[in-house]
Amino acid sequence: MPLPIPLAIAIYITIWFTVLFAILPIGVRSQAEAEDVVPGTEPGAPVAPRMLFKAILTTAISAVVLAVLLVYLSWAK
Repeated sequence: MPLPIPLAIAIYITIWFTVLFAILPIGVRSQAEAEDVVPGTEPGAPVAPRMLFKAILTTAISAVVLAVLLVYLSWAK
């Protein structure tokens, strides 16, 4: 392992949140776009954000990115 475990965990968490913020807007439709605005809510609020799917996708992509980073770091030594 080219990195200490706590550093690898910190890097993974940083990658995870970066990927999450990149994935969040994908496929989101607002209530105004769906023409189904619930009274008392913001028209720009998402109809179905699919957060579980996005969290799972973010976890998988982040694991791949971290694996590529670790392979590169072990190769660069």
